[in-house]
Amino acid sequence: MPQERGPAQLDLFTGAAVEPPAKGRKGAQPVEPAAVPEALATLGRELPRGVFLGTSSWTFPGWAGIVYDHEASASQLAREGLAAYAHHPVLRTVGIDRTFYGPISASAFAEYAAQVPDTFRFLVKAHEVCTLARFPTHERYGAQRGQSNERFLHAAYATEAVVMPFVEGLGEKAGPLVFQFPPQDPQALGGPARFVERLHAFFSALPKGPLYAVEVRNEALLTEGLAQALADVGVSPVLAVWAHMPPVGRQAKLTRAFEARALVVRWMLPPDLGYEEARAKYAPFNHLVDEDVPTRDVLARVCLAALRRDKPTFITINNKAEGSAPLSAIKLAERVVLGRREEAERRAAST
Repeated sequence: MPQERGPAQLDLFTGAAVEPPAKGRKGAQPVEPAAVPEALATLGRELPRGVFLGTSSWTFPGWAGIVYDHEASASQLAREGLAAYAHHPVLRTVGIDRTFYGPISASAFAEYAAQVPDTFRFLVKAHEVCTLARFPTHERYGAQRGQSNERFLHAAYATEAVVMPFVEGLGEKAGPLVFQFPPQDPQALGGPARFVERLHAFFSALPKGPLYAVEVRNEALLTEGLAQALADVGVSPVLAVWAHMPPVGRQAKLTRAFEARALVVRWMLPPDLGYEEARAKYAPFNHLVDEDVPTRDVLARVCLAALRRDKPTFITINNKAEGSAPLSAIKLAERVVLGRREEAERRAAST
């Protein structure tokens, strides 16, 4: 079983550790929720149940006055910020990304779950060794760099190290368990057809019950075979908003996203910026720098489409999407609530 670690976060893309401060450190003001304006509280009440909006992490000092009552360090927020984050009227989910770089124990998951209300859900990334056919040449992979990965789509490993701690630790607060397949040569996966076969066998062998989701980062893998395989094993596709994938609407159509158990979306980057460029431009993530209204409108429409089908919707947003993930979530919530109201008015007018 994986070694237990305390509930710290890792950087979404680099995996750099955010170390918590030593216990008992004096002088640090406790992290509390930011004041909630009445308009925001009303928005939270009007946002339909089953719509889980949130961010990719919660450890950003720049969110002072938006999510937190004062500016705390990233390390303090990693340790104390989750409870305050979950108090926000619109933020009903959050990503746990450290699990992509290494599995954590059920007790570590349970520590997260204890900090949030019963209505909150976590979106968790599965350990990357489940989804890498070959280890990248990045230095952080050490002696494994460039080597074939024996644990790729290895159901026994995924069950023991990933699924069971997730289920046992989070319980009813478990949302999607996302198996993210980073960009990699489709031929290293055996080609699209062989990839689909292995994916189907993998999920068929995992324990039933959890909400599994698959995110691919190669457009070539968005085949009819993939859509059929995911539907057959009851796995939700992830609609990934970033430059190297088709528009969200096309992804939804290719993957039959609205027929899945839940709609899962990850809004990561603007269409014209890479990760490092966006981080440099948008830090400290305390306001919307480049509002992406077209993407926001599309996400609101797919959310409304899922609501009409009584499907739960999970949308996590990165700071690098528009400049401040919680502010993006508020704007998206406003658009969803408005769309819901307009639909109700049209129904009333037609009767």
